[in-house]
Amino acid sequence: MQNIMAEQQTYSDNAVTLAMREQNVPRGVLTAHPLVIERAQGSEVWDVAGHRYLDFVGGIGVLNVGHNHPVVVSAVTRQLGLVSHVCFQVVAYPGYIQLAQRLKQLVGGEEAYKSVLFTSGAEAVENAVKIARASTQRSGIIAFDGAFHGRTLLAVTLTGMSTPYKQNFGPFPGDIYRLPFPNPLHDVTEVACLKALDQLFAAQIQPERVAAIIIEPVQGDGGFLPASPAFMQALRRITEQHGILLICDEVQTGFGRTGKMFAFEHLNIKPDLVTVAKSLGGGLPISGVIGKAAIMDAPTPGGLGGTYGGNALACAAALAVLDLLEKDNLLDRARQLGEQLNARLHLLAGKYACIGEVRGVGFMQAVEILDVETGHPDAVLAQKILDNACLGGLLLLKCGLHRNTIRFLAPLVTTDSQLAEALQIFDLALARATHCPG
Repeated sequence: MQNIMAEQQTYSDNAVTLAMREQNVPRGVLTAHPLVIERAQGSEVWDVAGHRYLDFVGGIGVLNVGHNHPVVVSAVTRQLGLVSHVCFQVVAYPGYIQLAQRLKQLVGGEEAYKSVLFTSGAEAVENAVKIARASTQRSGIIAFDGAFHGRTLLAVTLTGMSTPYKQNFGPFPGDIYRLPFPNPLHDVTEVACLKALDQLFAAQIQPERVAAIIIEPVQGDGGFLPASPAFMQALRRITEQHGILLICDEVQTGFGRTGKMFAFEHLNIKPDLVTVAKSLGGGLPISGVIGKAAIMDAPTPGGLGGTYGGNALACAAALAVLDLLEKDNLLDRARQLGEQLNARLHLLAGKYACIGEVRGVGFMQAVEILDVETGHPDAVLAQKILDNACLGGLLLLKCGLHRNTIRFLAPLVTTDSQLAEALQIFDLALARATHCPG
C-alpha cells in the first residue's frame, strides 16, 4: 500500500513525471507541451497537478466527439465483455463487417465500394498505395509538397516535409514523385501546380506509369491549406484521362471535421480510394481504406490486413462515433463552430499584424504567423504564442512547412462558452507574445 501511495505521489507533479520521461523515452518522440495529463472529458483535460486546460488539439484531430464520450465508453465496455481481439484474418466478427459496410456506404453510397481496416493512418496510406499498384499494375505515385501521410518509411517518403520527418532515415522507397501544393499566400498558384504536373509527365514519369495521385483535400500538418474545387476537379479530370487513381487522404479531415463527413464532399469530386483514421475510433486506434470494389479486390487473398487491423474494441468505438455524428448533428455543429471561430480569428488578425492569414474549412481553422517587418514565416513567434496559450490554459499545436502556423482542432462537442474562453486566452497569448496591449 505504501508503494502505491508513493507512486501516486511521484506522478502528482508535471516536472517530476517529465523528468522520468526524459530518462525512459527517446528524444525522437516529441511532446509539445510540458504537461502530463491524468484525466479528460469532452473538450477539457486535467494534468497530474489538477490544472484544467481547454484541449484544442484533440489528440491531433482524433477526438471529434470529445474525450471519453459516454456513448463510446459504453460501446467499448460492452465489447470488452464479449471479445477484445481474435484477429479478423483468423475468424470474422460482426463489428468489423458492420463498420466496413457503414464506411463504404458513407463514401460510395449505392455504388459498389468496399472497406478494409487497419490500425494507424500510416498503415491506411501504405495499403492504399499497395491497392492502387495492384489494381493498375503501375508503380509511380505522385504526392505533394507539404503533405503529411505518416511516419513509416513509405508514408514518410510520401510526406512533403524534410524536417523533422525525413532526417537521415533514408534511403527512401523509389518511384515517388512530388508536386507543389497551391498556396496563394506564398505565391504558389494552382496554374503553376498543374503546369508542374505536365512537366513531371514530360520529364520524369510518363502518365501511363503512374498508379495514383495522393492528396489531402485540406493539408493538415502542412498548414491547413485547402485545395479548391477547381484544382481538385482538374486533378480528377487528369487522373481519369490517364487511368490514374485518385487517393484522398482524409485521415485528419474526415468524420465531420470540415462540416461534412469527408472534405472531398466540398469539392464536387469522387476519389477512387479514401484513407481514414484519427477521429474514426474516438480515441482508439483504427484506420481504413475505402474504395471502388473492383479496385479494392485487386490484391490477392492475404495481401492486406494486419494483426490488430479492425480490432473488435476499436470497431465498437468507431460504430459508436458514427452513431454520434449522425444522431447529435455534429456535422452541423462543426459548421456552426467553424463560422464562429473563423470570424473571431479574422477579428484577431485585424488586431495583431503578425497574423498573415486565417484559413480552413469547417471547424478546421488555422492562423499563419509572419514577421511583421519582412513578411516571412515566423516560427519563433508562433512558438511564443503557443507557450503563452498553454500558460493560460489552452492547448494548441503548430504546423506548416516552416512550423509557423497555429492550428485549431477542438472536438465538435465544444460548447460556445468553451470556444469563447479559448479565444479570450488566445487573444491574451497573442498580446503577451507580441508585447501588444490585449
